[in-house]
Amino acid sequence: MDHAPTYARAQPLGVLGQLSPVLPVVLLVALLALPVPAEAGEGGGTGSPADAFSALVVGLALLHVVRTARRPLTRRAAVILGLPVLGITAAACASASAATGLAGAARYLQVFVLVPAAVLVLIRDARQFRVLAWAFVGLALFQGALGVHQNLTGTGASYMGEDIRAVGTFGPTDVMGMATVVSYGFVAALALAFRPDAPRQRAAALTCAGLLTVPLALSFSRGAWIATAVACGVVLLLAGVRRALRAALAATAAAVVLVAGLGMGSQLLQERLSSITQVTDAPDQSVTDRYAMWAASVDMWRDRPVTGVGLKGFPEHRDSHASLALSSGSDTAGAGAEFRRQPLLSPHNMYLLILSEQGLLGLLTLAGGWLALLVCAVRGWARVRRPGRPSGAGELDCALAACGLLVWQLVDFMYADIGGPSTVLTAVALGGCAWWGLRPRDSYEECETYETHAAYEACETYDVGSPNVTAGAR
Repeated sequence: MDHAPTYARAQPLGVLGQLSPVLPVVLLVALLALPVPAEAGEGGGTGSPADAFSALVVGLALLHVVRTARRPLTRRAAVILGLPVLGITAAACASASAATGLAGAARYLQVFVLVPAAVLVLIRDARQFRVLAWAFVGLALFQGALGVHQNLTGTGASYMGEDIRAVGTFGPTDVMGMATVVSYGFVAALALAFRPDAPRQRAAALTCAGLLTVPLALSFSRGAWIATAVACGVVLLLAGVRRALRAALAATAAAVVLVAGLGMGSQLLQERLSSITQVTDAPDQSVTDRYAMWAASVDMWRDRPVTGVGLKGFPEHRDSHASLALSSGSDTAGAGAEFRRQPLLSPHNMYLLILSEQGLLGLLTLAGGWLALLVCAVRGWARVRRPGRPSGAGELDCALAACGLLVWQLVDFMYADIGGPSTVLTAVALGGCAWWGLRPRDSYEECETYETHAAYEACETYDVGSPNVTAGAR
């Protein structure tokens, strides 16, 4: 009796059921395509739909844990993800007011503890991780296409007197929003291009990476450029020399054709690139302000070296510690918004922001956790690259994506900090990296081939915690 027609009808439902745990996270990423409310982009507010939905994702993760009756986190994951709570709690107690401390603690716990832990719980296997990575790419393509349209039509944020800066739906008050989204998508696409035995995915991923070079360039974000260059270098280095050279040549050709060949903002891009090497010789006002706020952050830390000045305390203590070189704010305009003087509420360096507001305790618990997560992610890459492990080799693209995204974030934190609606994507990315680096070691042995029905049945029991089924058993 031929059961092929029945399987053909049932397979899509089975695949959807297998991916269902990660779908709320994908929807959370998709919500960042919605236009950002004006109040959400002011002062680093958290009023976007994605921020509200992130609470639901955390709730769904708790429900998933209860329903499956599985231990949600390994001991190592619980320590690394829970360690920042110590510094956050101490800094909240040191805040000027209870309301300010609670608001700051809620934001830090959301971004660095709750949402990453929820994503770690909801991702169960490599295929779900790839779905999330492709969601990053899809969001980047959407925001990038909108950003390119803004540049070509002069409807973007103001830059050098022209409304040509690509910002997507994030508006002029969060100019790093689109740059972050596109950078994530670019790094994820580059990593997905190294999936073994998947020529269609490799071709699609390389095409997406080539397309994303245009909006990344038009974002005029020097910090995003530097972080992307470093992260891509790490991905290519971990991927292997031969494949790295092929990918680098393809990306370079795409960049030349799409940017240099079409002449999109080439003069302004050249000036922006050259300004990276002039930050000490002839810095512009934005760089001068950044240096002044960095010095103010260090001065705050010297006053309170252990717990800092308290969460959300930087704006209150800024003027008493900053030099006269600091301006009153930055000018924002364009992208459908009127001219506005935006106050400088953070030092635009995540490490110095933590040091000033949370002291050494906060810096060691937060940044130390990120460093430990990076070590775990690299160790996971080493396992799948170990000779004689053909099953693990199929997850090379997952290892590259996790390591690349984490490196990008750690480098970008030298030039940016949390704030704005795009911050929730940082939490999702950290959760994805945590799944790769902190999942149980025996999960590296799980079956990787899903293309056939028999292999799918051999792997499906991993997600529900029932005894393993021998490969090929029915």
